[in-house]
Amino acid sequence: MHAYDEDIQLRPEGTGRYQAMVSDRWSINQTPDGGYLMALLAGAALETSPKNGLSILTANFIARSQPGSAEIVAGHMGASRHFDRWQVSLFQAGDEKIRAMVTLSDSTADGTGARYEKSAPALAPPDDCVQFGQMPGYTLFDNMDVLLDPACVGWTSGKLGDRSQLRGWIKFKDDRIFDAPALLLVADAFPPPVFATQGMVAWVPTLEMSVNIRNRPQTRWLKCVFRTRFLNGGMVEEDGEIWDADGELVAISRQVAQYRKA
Repeated sequence: MHAYDEDIQLRPEGTGRYQAMVSDRWSINQTPDGGYLMALLAGAALETSPKNGLSILTANFIARSQPGSAEIVAGHMGASRHFDRWQVSLFQAGDEKIRAMVTLSDSTADGTGARYEKSAPALAPPDDCVQFGQMPGYTLFDNMDVLLDPACVGWTSGKLGDRSQLRGWIKFKDDRIFDAPALLLVADAFPPPVFATQGMVAWVPTLEMSVNIRNRPQTRWLKCVFRTRFLNGGMVEEDGEIWDADGELVAISRQVAQYRKA
């Protein structure tokens, strides 16, 4: 079994209630990655609903989570002909840490009427890109290959740019195929793009994150671009696109984070 599959397993405790063990293998600076936690919440909704396709997940991060035991509770919000909607919360030591709204469907991929007004990002080949994340406490990168395009890595050596944008490739180190819940992990696996113009000098904790799933990837490598346009009021937004290597859009994301100087 792949490490990711081991770490998103849920144990049923009754209708819509699950026990989980939040792993320390998907951490950023010793804190469980938000995308990994969102995958746990998506799993609870998928286990409970008759629908089997993940379409949208929007999570509010209420308090910091820790590796260790957790309770996940899924409650039904309503359904239409094509969509089933759930509210799912993660608790640790009795405190609610994350609350998510999850929209499920019968299928996450419908190719009818597809029209793209933008193409996948142009990237240097993986062999020419820069590996990111080999740092203590950043265990996510022990399990994921994140390769940044050379054109957007100046900030890692103190050479700041004029655009808060990061582009690169990503895959599981053990070559696991991506499914819809794993795309939640991808959407939160890159460093904050604001680092490109401000440097790695801030704490950027996620307040809210939404991921829309459009297609199931057909390739092990995915191409990503993340962009921040506005930094003010102590907050930044981060807009993301995730494409497979064949040029198919698989997910889009929007994250709102706090920005605090370290």
